[in-house]
Amino acid sequence: MADPLLVAIVGPTGSGKSSLSLALAERFGGEIVNCDSVAVYREFNIGTAKPSPEERARAPHHLLDIVDPEGVITAGDYARRGREVLNDIKRRERLPIVVGGAGLYLRALLEGLFAGPERSEELRERLRRREKEKGVAHLHRLLRKLDPEAAARIHENDTPKVIRALEVCISSRAPMSELWKQGRDALTGFRIVRVGLNPERNALYTRINERCRRMFDAGLVEETRALMEKYPKAWALSSLGYKQAAQYLRGEIDLKLALWAAQQSHRNYAKRQLTWFRREPEVKWLAGFGDDVEVQQKAIAAMSEIA
Repeated sequence: MADPLLVAIVGPTGSGKSSLSLALAERFGGEIVNCDSVAVYREFNIGTAKPSPEERARAPHHLLDIVDPEGVITAGDYARRGREVLNDIKRRERLPIVVGGAGLYLRALLEGLFAGPERSEELRERLRRREKEKGVAHLHRLLRKLDPEAAARIHENDTPKVIRALEVCISSRAPMSELWKQGRDALTGFRIVRVGLNPERNALYTRINERCRRMFDAGLVEETRALMEKYPKAWALSSLGYKQAAQYLRGEIDLKLALWAAQQSHRNYAKRQLTWFRREPEVKWLAGFGDDVEVQQKAIAAMSEIA
C-alpha cells in the first residue's frame, strides 16, 4: 500500500499560496499546516497576513499562534512540532498541506536538519552582546566571511538564525552550509509533492506593493506600537513590515518612507524565496497566482492524477 500524500505549496510572498491551499483542502479533504516563521507568533497578525476567521473555517489550520511573542522557535523546534501534526493528520486519513515561505523551516520539516554542535549559551551570550553593541548587520557581515552560502540564505534581520549560524561555524570550525549537506533525518511515511507558484515578476511586485499598502491601511503601525509596548524583546518586531513600522514609530523615518521600505523589503524577500525554492527537488511549478481559478484547476488536476 502506497504512503499517503503530503502536499507542500511553495513560492514567493504574495503569490497566493494560502488561496491555493484552501482550494486543495476543500477539494481533497485537506488540513493546512503553516510554514511561515513569523505567523507562528501570537499577536503578530496584520503583518503576517494570517488567514482570516472565515478562511480558517473553510479548513483546519495548524501551527499558527503557537509561540509567545517574546519566545523563540528554531527550525528544529518547528520541525519536531510539525512532524507531530503531520502524523496526527495522517492518522485521521486527511491530506496534510504545508504552506508558507520559510524555506529553512520547510527543509527542516521534510528533510531534517544536520547534526550540528550542541548549543553553547556562553558563545550565544557573547554574540548577543556583540549584536547589542554593533547591531545585527555587523554579525551578518561576520557570517558572510565565515559562511557566504549560509549568509545568503539567512536574512540580515533574523537575529536568532544569524546567531545560531555563527555559533555553528565557530563551534564546529566549519561552515554551517557544509554541515547542511551531511546526513539528515528525513521525513518518512509520506509521498511528498511540492507545488510551486511562479507568477510573472512585475505582476508579483505590483501585488506585493498593494499588499503592503493594505497592511498599513489595516493598522500595522497601531499593531506594532502595541507590540513594542508589551513585548519590546520580541524578535518578530524586526521582521518584514514590523521593522519599518517600528522605525516610523521611533521617528527614524516618515510614514511614506516606511511604506516604501516595507514594499522594497518584501520584494527583495520574494527574490530570495524564489532562489531558495528553485533549489528544492522536484517542484511542480505553476505559472500564475494561487487565487487564479485556472491555476487552481491545474493544481487540482495534477493532484487527481497522483492520488
